[in-house]
Amino acid sequence: MTTKVKISLVLSIVVMVSIITLTIMNTGTTIYNPIGEMTATIINEVEAYGTDYVYVENMPSTAEPIVISEGINGLDYTYDGLNYVHLSDVKNEVVQVGTGKPGNYSGKLTGYGPDCPGCSSVGNVSCRTREGKNHSLTYDGLYYDDISYGSVRILAADHTAFPCGTIVKVNNGILDEFVGIVLDTGIAMRNAWRKEGIIWMDLAFTSQAEALTGGATSSNTDFEVQRWGW
Repeated sequence: MTTKVKISLVLSIVVMVSIITLTIMNTGTTIYNPIGEMTATIINEVEAYGTDYVYVENMPSTAEPIVISEGINGLDYTYDGLNYVHLSDVKNEVVQVGTGKPGNYSGKLTGYGPDCPGCSSVGNVSCRTREGKNHSLTYDGLYYDDISYGSVRILAADHTAFPCGTIVKVNNGILDEFVGIVLDTGIAMRNAWRKEGIIWMDLAFTSQAEALTGGATSSNTDFEVQRWGW
């Protein structure tokens, strides 16, 4: 590793100041001053950062670890074996690792709107949000702003398999891969799981007509749970 550092050299012999750029190697290196008055040995010491792990029970063991904060190497150097300078502290990276039950599934994805048969026209979802509020597909929209995953698409699923607040990465091979949150349910989803062991999720749309043409329908969809419940 090579580091560039600017230092000011005050030369008492010629009574002048020279600003030079030194290239400092990780091993001791002799640097010659361009004005020809002195040489200096600089030793650069890098303290490599480590990794601290945070284990989370509601994150599936199959989910990719998440880097919560980046690591930073510490850096010190000595000049001519006399002057020690501390440039920066070491900071370990922090990685979140799941210890919860595995969350990779393959199943069926369809779409629905607030005007679907048996649905209310305002599309009130069956789950309350993390904030304890009701959410309407008509008035509040098809997305929920999650504290950890940002804006995520609303899904319906069987809550015995996927509790309210579950975050799922969805890829049906038709739509671009997206991240959704389980905030609703439906009798078809419940029956599919409880009677046949089939994973079936429903993706919220603005209307039933849009749901039928929106590209959601697929019987070969991959579901990767990122978080179980809230």
